[in-house]
Amino acid sequence: MAFSDSGVTGNRTEIDLLLSCSRMSMNAERAERVGTLLRNEIDWEYLLHTSISHGVVPLVYRSLTSTCPEAVPEGTMRELRDYFYANALRNLLFTRELLKILSYFNAHRVPAVPFKGPSLAESVYGDVSLRQFCDLDILVPRQHVVRAKEILISQGYVPEFPLTRTQEASYLESHYHYDLRHSDGRTLVELHWRIVPKYFSSRLDAERFWEYLEPISLGGKEVLAFSPEDLLLILCVHGSRERWARLEWICDVAELVGVHKRMNWQRVMDRARRLGSERMLFLGLFLASDLLGAVLPEKVLRTVQGDPAVKSLGRQVCERLFRGATAPSGHLEGLLFHLKLRDDAWELIYYCFRYACQVMTPTRLEWESLPLPDFFFPFYYVLRPVMLAGRYGIELWNRVL
Repeated sequence: MAFSDSGVTGNRTEIDLLLSCSRMSMNAERAERVGTLLRNEIDWEYLLHTSISHGVVPLVYRSLTSTCPEAVPEGTMRELRDYFYANALRNLLFTRELLKILSYFNAHRVPAVPFKGPSLAESVYGDVSLRQFCDLDILVPRQHVVRAKEILISQGYVPEFPLTRTQEASYLESHYHYDLRHSDGRTLVELHWRIVPKYFSSRLDAERFWEYLEPISLGGKEVLAFSPEDLLLILCVHGSRERWARLEWICDVAELVGVHKRMNWQRVMDRARRLGSERMLFLGLFLASDLLGAVLPEKVLRTVQGDPAVKSLGRQVCERLFRGATAPSGHLEGLLFHLKLRDDAWELIYYCFRYACQVMTPTRLEWESLPLPDFFFPFYYVLRPVMLAGRYGIELWNRVL
């Protein structure tokens, strides 16, 4: 395993147990492995904390209760159970709210596709209670974004921050989703018009995925969802952008592959190649296979393992995965990781160009620091490098001192 080669030795028994429990299928071999691990002394506080931070409490609780519940301390099992049922109730409320939002969009003829959240839990795990999520991700076509936002506002949602017309036009071009929170504070909606930021993968255009939508059942109602092939690519690109900092994202890939055994792998590979996301796909599949035992077709596995860069990136992910911090540790480290994800030299150069353009694009920071009328909006392009120089110059100076 890449994990065993990563040099991470602290809490090894607990991590082995966590990985063994983070799957839907508990076959005889895995159940025996869990039983063997439970005979060791377990740091249950570490296991509980790590399960929560990596979003896998539902899977861990399900696995432990179905194998050796008597081997788990009563207090720990109670905490897992309480968290599981609280998460299940929250997910049901999120699902109900999602269906309401989709009905509003449908009534106003706004096409919308939910992804991640309840729809992913239902289509991949078969139960919305078996996945942790804290918001609702909904994709709408670019031309319907403003209308969709207005509909959400009419239903009690409040944008994260107000925008003028000129600011909104710039935001729609340089960003990929709005954050809107309900006035009761309980529901956060990420309204997407792209899957990931344009600078990260400009060819991963959301419009490409509308061709292959499939109906799924969610809460007793039929909703549209991405095809398994497109969903796999989306999950791998998202996980790669976030540097696979949470185990739940690797679980999503492993379970998706396990559920859809008749996946059209040729289409997946061809699509990833055309969209410049081949190495991101390979990294997600490598982690799912190596850490969680996801079964891949022999040809796909050989291709994935044949890329030395994927193995190197996999080791980096494993070295950070259980070190207590699930967020990237710095801009430079994250940038270098993202550079290594590029499939060829031209893609690497193009990414650097897009990233530089994104960095120099005015953001909420400038708009809030110096509110200006829309007539003076071009001045923000002058202000942006000045503010960046001040912020990072001071940080660099402090490090030198």
